[in-house]
Amino acid sequence: MMAADPRQVLIMNYYRDAELRGANLLYRLMSHLDDPESQTKLSLHLADETRHAWLWTKRITDMGGEPAKIGDGYQSRIGLRVVPRSIIDILALTVVVEERSFQRYSEHSQRTDVDEDTMAVLREVTKDEKWHISWIRNKLEEIAKAEGAEDKMNEALDRYREIDREVYGQLQEKERRVLAQPPLPQADA
Repeated sequence: MMAADPRQVLIMNYYRDAELRGANLLYRLMSHLDDPESQTKLSLHLADETRHAWLWTKRITDMGGEPAKIGDGYQSRIGLRVVPRSIIDILALTVVVEERSFQRYSEHSQRTDVDEDTMAVLREVTKDEKWHISWIRNKLEEIAKAEGAEDKMNEALDRYREIDREVYGQLQEKERRVLAQPPLPQADA
């Protein structure tokens, strides 16, 4: 087996980190949404996030790489910029980060250099992201309407999307630099 391309392993470790941190956010959200429907959907969503982290972990190890802790990933960078203070803020932020995950995985799957095993993981996680966005957005709209806070919801979504664009832009630049580096010489393992 050839040694894993460390550039690809790093990107997958960023994906893995985002899924793990997303699971942590959802776990905390469970204490704020106590209706049975939300508890059911949160449980499934949480299971999806941890399964996604596992799929990335498995893909990394199957490639000959190693899972690694990421200190400056997407969710960490978002967390340095914003601390949601209300349920509307938490849900709005969740919608925005789920939208980013969907877009990021979709963009990656459009590359011409994606191997079939990685493509399978991308398809699997992208499929789930659509449902994640939908149910969280619906819950956000339901709560905002009940509280007469549609303006607050829209302001939160706009604010978090702006932060997301800045953070994602930084990560894209880092990724461009990483991918521009030549791969290390491959050796048989």
